[in-house]
Amino acid sequence: MKRILLLTMITLMAATAFSQPRQRRNQQQPARQAQTQQQQNAQQGGMTQRMRIQYPTALDMPENVAWRRDIYREIDLTEKENAGLYDPVEPQGRRMNLFTYVFKLALNNYIPVYEYNLDGNEVLEESAKVDMKGILDNYSIYYTEEGGKVKVDNSDIPSAQVKMYYLKECAYYNQANATFHIKPIAFCPVMVSDDDFGDNTKYPLFWVKYSDVEPYLSRQSIKISDINDAAQMNLDDYFTMNKYKGKIYKTANRLGKTLAQIAGEDSTKYSAEQRRIEAELEAFRQNIFGDPARRDSLDSIAAADPKAAKAAREPKKKRERGSRSERATSSSSGGSQPARVSVRRERH
Repeated sequence: MKRILLLTMITLMAATAFSQPRQRRNQQQPARQAQTQQQQNAQQGGMTQRMRIQYPTALDMPENVAWRRDIYREIDLTEKENAGLYDPVEPQGRRMNLFTYVFKLALNNYIPVYEYNLDGNEVLEESAKVDMKGILDNYSIYYTEEGGKVKVDNSDIPSAQVKMYYLKECAYYNQANATFHIKPIAFCPVMVSDDDFGDNTKYPLFWVKYSDVEPYLSRQSIKISDINDAAQMNLDDYFTMNKYKGKIYKTANRLGKTLAQIAGEDSTKYSAEQRRIEAELEAFRQNIFGDPARRDSLDSIAAADPKAAKAAREPKKKRERGSRSERATSSSSGGSQPARVSVRRERH
């Protein structure tokens, strides 16, 4: 009997000794898998969780916003506000311009790049990804291959020819916190070549999704002044704060037409369309909460007359006098007016 009891105790102790390490291994397995995944991401150029925490980025645009409008702009690097994106043409130590920085990130597989379609519409999906080696071949950019890795010398990067960017931005009203934002969505570097007749030929290279490159932009600074070399700003702040300047060449519309297609060869009509859209955006931003005398809907604010932005900045007393006169006219006419939707400001 004692022998049986002793054998039972030994068996239980052995089972406990073998089961405990197995349990610890099961507990440690997810952590090991996560660590292995982070190492693979680092080798493939992906952003690890530690890097994302160290360089936090802005939140993505909510999908259920009450109002939004997509705008496409031409960012001319010869403009004073955009010159920091062009300087320096060749890297100077750790300093490099936007195209050289993005080019190196894409070449080393840190960020994906997407095909530029002939219709100008961007497709930021897996099916539209392009290989950098194909881009190098298409635009005759010299490169070498060592150990299966493509290398491009700094002097062969065509940053001097990239004098323009196509930028897609989204202006939207977030009703959750009653704020108006303009957020970059994607940009496309454009090589500009001068021919014998003085005409500029544009060669759009590829689309870059802003959320992909955003964590890296916070680590690269540019100059923002010609008279003070100490005045610098990181690229992420530059785009997030909308410090760039660009002319509108397209807006998202149901017909899918650019301003050039709408205006035809009439340059005056083209410029007028650009001013009209800019005025609509400014009017919406200025009247985002509506005029106290007029309860406007979001669509009516967006489609307001270009003078609405100026009227929104008029002194309060002048607007009050106008509202009293409107009420007097309304009461004297005795007619009924259609109901209007108001936008309510939320407290935080």
